[in-house]
Amino acid sequence: MTTPFRICFVCTGNICRSPMAESVFRAHLAEDGLGGLVEVDSAGTGGWHEGEGADPRTVTVLRTYGYESTHTARQFHASWFGHLDLVIALDSGHLRALRRMAPTRQDAAKVHLLRSYATGTADASDITDRPDAIDVVDSLGSLDFLDSVDAMDELDVPDPYYGDLTDFEACLEMVESASEGLLTAVRTEVAARAVTPARVPEHDRDHHRAPALERPQGKEGA
Repeated sequence: MTTPFRICFVCTGNICRSPMAESVFRAHLAEDGLGGLVEVDSAGTGGWHEGEGADPRTVTVLRTYGYESTHTARQFHASWFGHLDLVIALDSGHLRALRRMAPTRQDAAKVHLLRSYATGTADASDITDRPDAIDVVDSLGSLDFLDSVDAMDELDVPDPYYGDLTDFEACLEMVESASEGLLTAVRTEVAARAVTPARVPEHDRDHHRAPALERPQGKEGA
């Protein structure tokens, strides 16, 4: 049995950008006939909103444009790298945080910016994939090189949390634009797996899911 190709979209609080990207990309997979071969999730670098649904404005925009919106926020954990094939960061801050969190160089190499897959951003995408950009110096994954790469900031999907519905619509437009290129890349990986199936992990994916926490008082964006 071929192991599903597993993707996790990550933003800050997992209530705005990453659930939007998850919904959009799942729809693309279904249209392309890959829904049964690729598993898609999302999470946040922080746990401020864990257990909550998506931001109401995210839900509104998704439903307006024909996407599903069922979602429960959760926090990303380093232990998940082992069962994921691709970790998609919504902005360069998430990219740096996730690559520092990665246990190994191979895990750090799984992390990419969503908009690096958008048409016309090939040069900037190359920056995030350079060996020195994912060099894990110590067990904490020090990535000083990334902190000096201003070009990556141009590939951010801006946080719409403190904006209005227009900002959420702009976010959706960026996500949709990048999803086509991401789909092409994933389609290639899935085709390769059909020829050489990947080893089935020892632990079930649900073992790695973050437990639901009580809703904290503090709020952050997504």
